[in-house]
Amino acid sequence: MGSRLVRTPGIYLTGFMGSGKTTIGLLLAGELGWPFADLDADIETAEGCPIMDLFQHRGEAEFRRIEHEALKKRVHQVHCGAPVVLALGGGAFTREENRALVSDAGLSLWLDAPLELIRQRIAGETHRPLARNSEHFEALFAQRRGDYAKADFHIPVDTNDNAAILAHVLSLPLWD
Repeated sequence: MGSRLVRTPGIYLTGFMGSGKTTIGLLLAGELGWPFADLDADIETAEGCPIMDLFQHRGEAEFRRIEHEALKKRVHQVHCGAPVVLALGGGAFTREENRALVSDAGLSLWLDAPLELIRQRIAGETHRPLARNSEHFEALFAQRRGDYAKADFHIPVDTNDNAAILAHVLSLPLWD
């Protein structure tokens, strides 16, 4: 797998909302000396509005189209040799077309946090449109796990100890 990282230097973090993709991504990028990017932030900058507004005013299908286009831009940069640690949105890796892009442009890491830890982490947040309905939130968590499991590496996240999670990621055979 390491030869894939040399050819296309992209590390893509996937997992459910609140699993730590941005936090761990920033730490990992710092350790590697690579830039960090967040796909949702890319979208908000390009569209000039928060993700929540895109969902409310344009719908999830249009958001997913925009998300795919934003991912294509990042993957193109990686193919041109620009390394990046990229935090994907929680639903990005559930789409086959996005998994194919990522698979061809580096390595994917699934940050697998249990539902209760995620609930604790996002309690009180209002900017996550898919977390508003508790039953839907739980069903979505269960539904997405099969797609996340298609990532190149699985990182259990059962703690808020970011240094321990980062150490686990750095111990993976990413460069072998």
